[in-house]
Amino acid sequence: METKYNIVKQSLKAKILDGTFQPHQKINSESELMKEFDVSRHTIRLAIGDLVNQGWLYRRQGSGTYCADRSNEEVVQQVGTLKNIAIIATYISNYIFPSIIRGAESYLSQKGYHVSLFSTNNNHDNEKRVLEKILSQSYDGVIVEPTKSAMSNPNINYYLNLERQNIPYVMINAYYDELEPISLVVDDEKGGYLQTEHLIKLGHSNILGFFKSDDAQGTKRMKGFLKAHRSYQFPINPNNIVTYSSAEMDTKPIKELQRILSYTDKPTAIVCYNDQLAISLLDVLREKNLSIPEDISIVGYDDSFLANVTEVKLSTIEHPKNEMGSKAAQMILDMIKNNSNGNQIKKDTVESVVFEPKLIIRHSTQALLSENKTL
Repeated sequence: METKYNIVKQSLKAKILDGTFQPHQKINSESELMKEFDVSRHTIRLAIGDLVNQGWLYRRQGSGTYCADRSNEEVVQQVGTLKNIAIIATYISNYIFPSIIRGAESYLSQKGYHVSLFSTNNNHDNEKRVLEKILSQSYDGVIVEPTKSAMSNPNINYYLNLERQNIPYVMINAYYDELEPISLVVDDEKGGYLQTEHLIKLGHSNILGFFKSDDAQGTKRMKGFLKAHRSYQFPINPNNIVTYSSAEMDTKPIKELQRILSYTDKPTAIVCYNDQLAISLLDVLREKNLSIPEDISIVGYDDSFLANVTEVKLSTIEHPKNEMGSKAAQMILDMIKNNSNGNQIKKDTVESVVFEPKLIIRHSTQALLSENKTL
């Protein structure tokens, strides 16, 4: 069980990290803190004393306790210059992110930087804890994949605090719109368009689309899916669009595909949010004794290692995994270099990058046979 003293200490520290307490701002009095946390004066003094000793707060005799400016030169000298870069991923050890990390780590290590890896598991509470850790320690810059980037983010203040402390950050795969950060992304709307257009040109009109709804990549890929239908003047069947959240990604798409395949008018092609989902759906299609691509075509996204591991090699959209990681590393070091004179970070010194998507055609898609127009 966490002690009262530690609860007070961590709460005060969190308010410093999220910017509630600004540098040189006076914090609440001991009496006010006693009421707020329902603890003794001794407990408050222990918590404040620790934070003063660690450089988070400072006291003025006869005036009170104030938030320290941890971005000043004295503090920077105390923590040292270890040349640390933090990389924050939604899922650190699977799918395409190891390739992105290798690209970044290879470049950064050549430049003498140490890399620390963090995972949020696409969870805002985890993201908050990671950002608190980064703000508490000595990092020169941050490469971050946003958490649930299609949703309102409760941790924006932490990113603003990074900016206040002059710690540059670069966002990859997606970005928080309200921050207008430097970012590296794939044109996911165009990628979704290319997936769908490929199937339309093969003669498919009854196309099923699966899209992740809490990441910006999913919403943009769905927009491309819809735009392709409109460009080719094909009506869009609302029942052919399946959205799912991160929490549902292992269950809902499979259940929905099983349900849809029970219809008389079955789809003849599937657009998938990514290759990982496509592989999961292939198992359902096999269970239904459907052959790919003879009975149904399927196209993935990301050109991950999964696109080649099954007997059916996936048609997919290329993702510049290693290149994105390496370029993000170059950009964050450029921002650090431009900031080395102690001036405020200028975002116009480094420009955001949008990678053009490319369709890779393999064996999971083919022209619709006339006898398969209705499975």
